[in-house]
Amino acid sequence: MANSLTPVGPSPFLKGFDLFDFTTRAKTTLRFAIAGEGPPLLLLHGHPQTHVTWRKVAPTLARHFTVIAADLRGYGDSSKPSGGDDHINYSKRVMARDQVELMQALGFERFFVAGHDRGARVAHRMALDHPDAVARVALLDIAPTATMYARTDRVFATRYFWWFFFIQPYPLPERLIGNDPEFFLRAHLGRQNGPADATEPEIFSEYLRCYRDPMTQHAVCEDYRASAGIDLVHDAADDHKRIAAPLLAMWGARSTVGALYDVEQTWLEKALDVKGRALDCGHNLQEECPALVAEELFSFFMS
Repeated sequence: MANSLTPVGPSPFLKGFDLFDFTTRAKTTLRFAIAGEGPPLLLLHGHPQTHVTWRKVAPTLARHFTVIAADLRGYGDSSKPSGGDDHINYSKRVMARDQVELMQALGFERFFVAGHDRGARVAHRMALDHPDAVARVALLDIAPTATMYARTDRVFATRYFWWFFFIQPYPLPERLIGNDPEFFLRAHLGRQNGPADATEPEIFSEYLRCYRDPMTQHAVCEDYRASAGIDLVHDAADDHKRIAAPLLAMWGARSTVGALYDVEQTWLEKALDVKGRALDCGHNLQEECPALVAEELFSFFMS
């Protein structure tokens, strides 16, 4: 697998990290940052961010872990393949397989994983499909996808309108987002961040660099289309299964997820060993209260 890793250079946003590109067996390229020594810890971002969302947390964790912060397929500087039939190429099953293959290429057959938002949904599927690989899993500010769709009401549909906007048939959402991606991105982050300065101007510019790409806009929609379709099929087929790895659920006390769900209880319905904790912030925990997130992750993964 060594030949599938290509050095890119030092990360401009994650202090002390180096960037690499990894090519999967399916020829999908994943951009990732790596630093540190110790047990392996994979960090997965959500929408509309990239692996850069972990910039305030990853350097602290790298004092104790080998930290790998990766761009999901479709996001950042990773490949943006076509969605395929039923949007299968953006199913959480396929997205999880990407990341497990990356960790194996780095020599890590078993590892910790923490995911936020879309990355947490990938981590959820990873824990089900690859129980031998996932030692512990932390999920930031999500309830299970199937649970959230099943309990949809007017309040949720209003607050999380993009769950229903992105899944509209191509090219409606892509054309509308592409008309003014900066406005859409700024409005989206503004709805989800607690403090307005949680995402610094230079970081917003980096997110916007990626979000301006029409292929990213399409991939984002494919990600959500998969969640409203093929992912629900996979979830229904595995409804009898429970995550075996110890699971930490964290959420923002001022987030939509925190306001609308008993988050810990939703995960007790999906996993055997669950701990839950609300943090005093909005949706983007790792950007709004990074020191506390790092502390919680360290305590959980080292326990």
